[in-house]
Amino acid sequence: MSESPPHDPRPVERPVDLGIARLLPDLDRPRGWLLTLDGAPQSYVDLDDPLFLEFEYVQRLAHAADLAAASGQPLDVLHLGGGALTLPRYLAATRPGSRQRVVELDGALTALVQEYLPWSPPARGITVTAADARTALAGTPDADADLIVADVFGGSRIPAHLTSVEFVREAARVLRPDGLYLANLADAAPLDFARSQLAGLREVFPEVSLIAEPSVLRGRRYGNLVLLAGRHEAPVAELARRTAGDAFPARVVHGDRLDLLVGRARPVTDATAAPSPAPPDGAFSLGGG
Repeated sequence: MSESPPHDPRPVERPVDLGIARLLPDLDRPRGWLLTLDGAPQSYVDLDDPLFLEFEYVQRLAHAADLAAASGQPLDVLHLGGGALTLPRYLAATRPGSRQRVVELDGALTALVQEYLPWSPPARGITVTAADARTALAGTPDADADLIVADVFGGSRIPAHLTSVEFVREAARVLRPDGLYLANLADAAPLDFARSQLAGLREVFPEVSLIAEPSVLRGRRYGNLVLLAGRHEAPVAELARRTAGDAFPARVVHGDRLDLLVGRARPVTDATAAPSPAPPDGAFSLGGG
């Protein structure tokens, strides 16, 4: 398959460190691209419009990030998981001057993205490190980040060592007192994995909430859940207003409702951790746009 620059929208396929990456053009948006790894969607980027967020879960992460500090205020952000850098591009546009460090294990994937979907790191305050997310987190100084975003998938599953309460404690150490921790995960009924992740967050942070579509919360389908945690309560009313107005409305769950959802779930530890559940067949639609 011949490779082509972004203005010549033909698919690109290349072996990377962790599988086969593909860049698929969006026929509806001239500079829109979908990145997949071994067939699993990883990122969507519109090179002309970093504010356009195709994936619903990324829209929810962006809503939470928008409310993490005053509008336009620069942030120090640590992204665990990079893909095509959709959220870093968004934050570079909405919060100029932010210092963003992205940790992406697959260095060859990052090289592919930089070649075909460049983000100009020096100009935008974005740097990318090829490393394991937990190793990089352990090497980060205390209170170094205003915002941590954990969105790490090995293909379609979160690696086991990134699901434990010990991992969450490391994130809490790196987060500043007023900071916000965000995590993206995917699960299906009976949501056992999501419940255990919420239990782990509540072991470490006093304030925890989540965003998900009602159909996912009711166990009717496999889907994404965005988890929020911090030492201070998130602006849940405004977050609920924003997520309810999305094309695919979502619900914010916190307080007593979160207690009911978590139930008797217990945090997983390094000794008991396992990867997140594999998605069911047909869970992903691979068409761009």
